[in-house]
Amino acid sequence: MKIASVRTHLLEHRLETAFESASMRFDRRSHVLVEVICEDGTTGWGECLGPARANAAIVETYANWLIGQNPLETEKIWALLYNALRDQGQRGLTITALSGIDIALWDIKGKHFGVSVATLLGGRFRENVRAYATGSFKRDGVDRVEDNAIEMAGHRDAGFHACKIKIGFEPDEDLRVIRAVREAIGPNMRLMIDANHGYDAIEAVRVGKQAADYGIDWFEEPVAPEQLSSYREVRKSQPIQIAAGETWHTRWGMREPVETRAIDIIQPDICGCGGFSEAKKIADLASVHGIRVIPHVWGTAVQIAAALQFMAAMVPDPARTRPVEPILEFDRTHNPFRQAVVTSPIEHDKGIVTIPRGPGLGIEIDRAALKEFRMRDI
Repeated sequence: MKIASVRTHLLEHRLETAFESASMRFDRRSHVLVEVICEDGTTGWGECLGPARANAAIVETYANWLIGQNPLETEKIWALLYNALRDQGQRGLTITALSGIDIALWDIKGKHFGVSVATLLGGRFRENVRAYATGSFKRDGVDRVEDNAIEMAGHRDAGFHACKIKIGFEPDEDLRVIRAVREAIGPNMRLMIDANHGYDAIEAVRVGKQAADYGIDWFEEPVAPEQLSSYREVRKSQPIQIAAGETWHTRWGMREPVETRAIDIIQPDICGCGGFSEAKKIADLASVHGIRVIPHVWGTAVQIAAALQFMAAMVPDPARTRPVEPILEFDRTHNPFRQAVVTSPIEHDKGIVTIPRGPGLGIEIDRAALKEFRMRDI
């Protein structure tokens, strides 16, 4: 069994209403899928977190080393690609591109052996997970405070047990948003806040202290990901649990924040941290240090399926008598091809998402959707 070819599928939809986080503006949804095809016709699918075009270019560069390899040798291939671009760094795009390839290889491996990726990772500890709704980005032309409150109340009514809102803009307005959302969703729904590294440590500490009155589960990416000393300062100076990890890559990128307890919750993105091969090592590292793992998810149904397979295989912490179950980040922002790319959409039922049981990722790709949403200016 050998790899015959590697393809990328650039997908895009231009939004009628732009929205933004503290670190990025979205006037379109753009994602890239990775397809790895074997000589026997077996095909695996993956996805890369981050800028679609840039990821696609690096995946296509990696293809030079992939052709002719045995796709079942996932660790061997991971090491080959990781070292192939060593001089260009072991974080950022080199790793997000590698992640998409690694996911596709595990999809192939699961199809080859007729089992789900979760089974290959060690076993299915659960068949469904609770999801939390991610949204409340700043939208053009609307009152942000009112808009966020209405949106999050809608997610509560849809059955979600928790939601996450975007802050990191201006502290006073952010606090008004937090207060309005808590009033709208009531006291029983879990609420998380995500600054997308929009604050410095002084602002983050102030917001954390005041937001704590509204029952916040965690404070995500309060400061820039490279400023680990600021993370430690924010963690010790305000009462809310600190979460981060979507912009850290591989076990080496996660090591210092975990070992120094700069965070309480680590959030590896399967499509960004190095794929399944690396996410398992990150989870083991976190377990040794008593750090919770809650994966970051932002992409199409391919990424959702990958996150679900990983979460199915997440081992309950043996150091705890009462295991803490993982929860799925479920993006609720507008993206018409998020679920269209698969023949059976992965949706929630009153905030519960069932983990696919089929071989590999457990999904089938709708090639008509790939054609419909293909990035046109390429």
